[in-house]
Amino acid sequence: MNEILEVINDFIVPVIFLVNICFALTVVFIERKNPSATIAWLMALLFAPIIGFILYLFVGQSFYRDRMFGMKKEEDEVLTRVIESQKKELFTKAASISEPLSDAYKRMILMLMESNKAALTTHNQVRVFIDGNEKFSSLLEAIRGAQDHIHLEYYILKDDEIGTEIFAALTERAKAGVSVRFLGDGLGAAGPKKSFFAPYLAAGGKLAFFFPSLLHISHPRINYRNHRKIAVIDGKIGFIGGYNIGDDYLSRIPEWAPWRDAAVRVEGHAVLAMQIRFFLDWNYAAKSDILEFAPRYFPEHVVDPDARLPMQVVSGGPDTYWNPIKESYLKLISLATESVYIQTPYFIPDESIMDALRMAALAGIDVRIIIPSKPDHWFVYWAGYSYIGQLLDAGVRAYTYNTGFIHAKTIIVDEVAASVGSANWDVRSFRLNFETNAIMYDSTVSKELKHHFLNDLKVCTEMTPERYANLPKKIKIKQSVSRLFSPLL
Repeated sequence: MNEILEVINDFIVPVIFLVNICFALTVVFIERKNPSATIAWLMALLFAPIIGFILYLFVGQSFYRDRMFGMKKEEDEVLTRVIESQKKELFTKAASISEPLSDAYKRMILMLMESNKAALTTHNQVRVFIDGNEKFSSLLEAIRGAQDHIHLEYYILKDDEIGTEIFAALTERAKAGVSVRFLGDGLGAAGPKKSFFAPYLAAGGKLAFFFPSLLHISHPRINYRNHRKIAVIDGKIGFIGGYNIGDDYLSRIPEWAPWRDAAVRVEGHAVLAMQIRFFLDWNYAAKSDILEFAPRYFPEHVVDPDARLPMQVVSGGPDTYWNPIKESYLKLISLATESVYIQTPYFIPDESIMDALRMAALAGIDVRIIIPSKPDHWFVYWAGYSYIGQLLDAGVRAYTYNTGFIHAKTIIVDEVAASVGSANWDVRSFRLNFETNAIMYDSTVSKELKHHFLNDLKVCTEMTPERYANLPKKIKIKQSVSRLFSPLL
């Protein structure tokens, strides 16, 4: 045993230290991360070499990101040119906006068009889900009614009751001749064994994984994950939001029940924008099954005269030059005149988000944030708690959701606009993961989401400045340590 320790001290530790110096130089001169992240990495690599070494292997080393996603970016640009005519067609058919949007919101729409190629669609109908049983019941109904194709893209897939039910329905439609594709993330959807997919694949269903490991097991890298949750059925019905495929999302796991999430079912031209997003991601992940932009996938929509909801489908990730998800959040906050209501399970904002929320509150805007009362990732949770505490003095009101777990990723502004999607309010969603949100410029949907938010407050506890100041010392220590390394997350 002593000989092993001597080898570790005499050889392994010095090697790790030298490697860490190389990593540190890479962080400073090659990756050129933002200053706070750079300092955090230098501290981890040089002052806690073994821990820093392990962390960097799993969540660092982004210097090859451009090489990894360079082809994806080129492919996106090529395919964007191909679909430009479809976008123009969408604008032609959806030229008017029923909602009396101010010039400021129109500027936001233009900003997202320019920065994210996010087409504005207005002929849409939306149904809001805050309960997983209702959401998956609607999704299964749509799957079982599919006639031409089914495209599903989910970060997490579990081989539990709902996962089995979803894939049984997909297998049945594949046997019936429907074209079925499922895109999972190489980390989040790595749990099910090959036997789980066997009937589906035998029926003709297509399967692909985003950024998988070589052995098709759980990927050791937690960066650059496809965190999106999108479903498109026949190019006519779309689902987008925060629900993954697992029993916990239907409140079937007692530890996390009831599970509070948010998603929307969409019928209308915005479904075609979701379809485009699926095409781009599928063609990057499934190299041997390239989807062509055939008319069958972009059908003519029978427009309901009453379906006038304006929507943009906004996507972000490490392959985008700017941060469209974060910028959409910032713009929404800046446009508020009365209220900003936010729900998120993970709250690790950067300085721009912190400043925007603080200034809104100081300007008299009713800013409220709901986060969980218990962590599913304790390090992230306690870091977020510290950021919440910093906002309280500015007048931001924060609440912990006390029954079950809140996983919704929403913002509602002034009963005028709202966003529902996969992006959390953290650095990972802003810079490291692939995310997609639906931004809706509609008073009816905004009022409905606001109603659900206010109803959630009935089962929340407000984190007042006094309560925060009186937290036990051990919690404050957790917050301080977690926040110190939050730029690494």
